[in-house]
Amino acid sequence: MTIPNLISIARLLAVPVMIWALIGGNWPLAFATFVIAGISDAVDGAIARHFDQQSTLGLYLDPLADKALLSTVFIGLGLLGRLPDWLVIAVVSRDVLIVAAFLLAYVMGLPMTVRPLFVSKATTAAQIVLAAVVLGESAFGLSLGYGTDLLVGATLILTVASAAAYLTDWLRHMASPDEAEPKDDGTP
Repeated sequence: MTIPNLISIARLLAVPVMIWALIGGNWPLAFATFVIAGISDAVDGAIARHFDQQSTLGLYLDPLADKALLSTVFIGLGLLGRLPDWLVIAVVSRDVLIVAAFLLAYVMGLPMTVRPLFVSKATTAAQIVLAAVVLGESAFGLSLGYGTDLLVGATLILTVASAAAYLTDWLRHMASPDEAEPKDDGTP
């Protein structure tokens, strides 16, 4: 158990706090929880790299914590009418499909290496920025107007592109598991 893994577990424990804050309409708490969780994500990655504390558990735990928190925020903001339903469906469906594809490959004896693609990193960044903006608008009574609409559109485009990229890699992997690992090393 490494420090980065403990930080990821703490981020998982932030999920019920986020649900409670959203249900209770406590927008400042929801915003603060999300920002702290985002900072903790950057910190755990930096610690893992800088102090050589990368682990197999962390390889799975970190994205699981990210997906759990982002899905919670998107579902909550959708149910509360702060984000369009179609965007929430796209974001959550993408994550469910990615996890299902990896699980199916594993169950079939063709496990895939978890390597986030650049488009996936861009998608996650867009989702984080959009969620932070909407939570911030709600917490502080602000509005970016069309800026938020542009973020919604960019997030949708990146989410669909990322789903398509993972689907393509998964299909290649399932057709030829020895040659189908993603070629994207995460750099633009």
